[in-house]
Amino acid sequence: MPIRRNTNKQLGELLLEWGIINEQQLEKGLANQKEKGGLIGEVLVELGFCKEEDIAQALTAQYGFPYLPLANYEINPEVIGLIPGRVAKQFLLIPIDKIGNNLTIAMSNPLNVQAIEDVEMTTGCTVQTFVSTSSDVKRAIQKYYKEKE
Repeated sequence: MPIRRNTNKQLGELLLEWGIINEQQLEKGLANQKEKGGLIGEVLVELGFCKEEDIAQALTAQYGFPYLPLANYEINPEVIGLIPGRVAKQFLLIPIDKIGNNLTIAMSNPLNVQAIEDVEMTTGCTVQTFVSTSSDVKRAIQKYYKEKE
């Protein structure tokens, strides 16, 4: 799968171009999105047309966000404490690491500028974003925020 920046294509177009979905699946996904709302990537996954990893890789290729699978990643509890659980759940993101004033987060929708701005205001840090799948982020939130709730 090519990993080159391609910002002029929509996510659905990229998945189509890579042969991950076909034209009918994209049309059905867009119709579903128009009716129910939500992100096209999540709609296509819900419909069973592609995997979350396909979406994460497409976001990586399209916008240049690095992909970070969270399954085997251990996060320092101090870093978790920087972002309240409600914010992590609301925006589906998790803090990964902090070096100096730079905070690295993983999120399933790295295009959510509001979420990134909120985290920067809350933490006073500059945020660097990685892409992870929704499932990975949800599992990490359950794992790291369970004691705090």
